[in-house]
Amino acid sequence: MKIENILFDFDGVIMDSMPVRDKGFKLIFKNYPAELVQALISYNNLNGGLSRYVKIRYFFEELLCEPISEEAVMILAAQFSDAMRTELLNPTLLIKDTVAFIEANYTRFNMHVVSGSDQNELQFICSELGLKKYFKSVHGSPTPKDTLIAELMNNYKYDNLETVLIGDSINDYAAAENNSIVFFGYNNAALNNCRYIHSFQDIHF
Repeated sequence: MKIENILFDFDGVIMDSMPVRDKGFKLIFKNYPAELVQALISYNNLNGGLSRYVKIRYFFEELLCEPISEEAVMILAAQFSDAMRTELLNPTLLIKDTVAFIEANYTRFNMHVVSGSDQNELQFICSELGLKKYFKSVHGSPTPKDTLIAELMNNYKYDNLETVLIGDSINDYAAAENNSIVFFGYNNAALNNCRYIHSFQDIHF
């Protein structure tokens, strides 16, 4: 397999941030029933590749069975982002296996971040933690991941057969499938039936 371009999901692939994200949802929904918030946490853990905007709408429309305006979604998303900008500026949360691979290989491949996390927040975190220099671009929500990938592939004129997405959720797999690029699962045993990276030390693109 000839790979020239590597697209990385962020949460669960580059940073072990899911517990912090859970904390953020508990914070912004602290005045709501605990069992519904826990149901949202479960949904979040199963759907890591989806944006917070989708998850906030899910909380209201599916769990509370209440409508929510776009303005209210944006307000809650901003509150969530404020919490994340503080909590995620912690280098100990970085996944050493992944970061070591990125540092050793960023000149060999065209590397990008394509995440369900908020784009402005993600670019801030990558910049503050010294990661941004390794990537040709850093992309995030509110644009859906499959759309981000399609736009990136078009803008950089990448060959689908030479491009791989590395992610930790079934949503990442779907985004790769929708764009006809190779997918590798990571850090999620449920994706073992796909091409799977147990350790970046063992792969040779």
